[in-house]
Amino acid sequence: MAGEQLTSSPVVRASAARTAVRVAAIYVTARIVTTLFLFAATELSSFTSRMGADARLGDTVVAWDGTWYWLVAVSGYPTRLPLTDSGQVAENAWAFLPIYPWLAEAVSAPFGLWQTGALIVSLVAGYAASVALYYLLRMRLDESATLWAVVFFANGPLAALFHVGYAEALNLFWLFCALLAVARRRYAWLYVLIPLMAFTRPGVLAFALFLALFGIWRWFRRAREPLRGPEIAHIVAAGLLAAIAGFAWQFIAGWVTGVPDAYLATELAWRRNWVLGDATFTPLEPFLAGVSYWFETMWHLPLALGYALVGGGLVLIAVALIALPQVRRLGIEIRLWSASYLVYLLLVFFPQSSIFRLLVPLSPLWGAFAVPRSRAWRLGVLVACLVGQWWWIYNMYALGSTNWQVP
Repeated sequence: MAGEQLTSSPVVRASAARTAVRVAAIYVTARIVTTLFLFAATELSSFTSRMGADARLGDTVVAWDGTWYWLVAVSGYPTRLPLTDSGQVAENAWAFLPIYPWLAEAVSAPFGLWQTGALIVSLVAGYAASVALYYLLRMRLDESATLWAVVFFANGPLAALFHVGYAEALNLFWLFCALLAVARRRYAWLYVLIPLMAFTRPGVLAFALFLALFGIWRWFRRAREPLRGPEIAHIVAAGLLAAIAGFAWQFIAGWVTGVPDAYLATELAWRRNWVLGDATFTPLEPFLAGVSYWFETMWHLPLALGYALVGGGLVLIAVALIALPQVRRLGIEIRLWSASYLVYLLLVFFPQSSIFRLLVPLSPLWGAFAVPRSRAWRLGVLVACLVGQWWWIYNMYALGSTNWQVP
């Protein structure tokens, strides 16, 4: 049976209630630590910081992109694109998708502050994502490794995203549920989850690629796990839905503003913070431009060295996804998703300090770090997570004054 093939670990399963409580204990403890880190960052914030010398803990919720999500909630999207003095499209709300800010606005109604609603949505979504991640990894790992993976996720270097007005936590919940639906072959859920992902955070095109690769993998192993007509139809239909949904926001922005490339022009407005002049887009061009910017312009190193280091890193990642035993233990769904998402970033992303945040959808890979049973190893990973978390919070919130301190 497919269910037996999908489960490589034995098992006496914990009840849903017990799982919810155990994950909650991990998550609440982690959130206390992150709150202390964020509080310390506000105390260390100075007049040169993005938040200023009189920063308060609540200011972290609407710092950086949190302000844009707030503007979407209270002002909506512009029907006329704002322009810079040189006539180029300026930064504007079309770069931010609507589900998170509107949901936060609805939740904030009893409290009167959007920040409160945003904090509640991020915290609750982060917990829900932790539970979904538990069930996703538990299909392949034992109880101990699964819980440790949740510990790493809840305490990870980017754990502050569970506290601030960003859409990542909510999107991770949709994503983990979608991966779980595929892993359990319950494809009907995808018709709900894919549109939710598409209008929460950019990146659903990576899920379309994932479904295409997953469908090919299922075809080649159909002798071991029968591939019937309804499953083929679901994979193809869901993949097409993800592809259509991935471009939907661009069409909506173009229709509302009357400017066909309104969304792309808006996204390119942010790149001008790093690269002066006209920014253009073709697949892979932003990534290559980013390598040139950092190695030649910023670090004054040979461009060839940049290409060599980046190429070598990509080869190592590919080898890890294909051959590393700890990663193989996680199952084909997580491995194909990770590869698909990395290809997506390679094709569309201009590498800068936000890369750390954009790598968060690879969080199921925390399971590979939890596979080794050594307590010293697991504690070491946790310490590294907490050190990385403080480093990120300190740079992005206490400082936040240079081009590599943008979350």
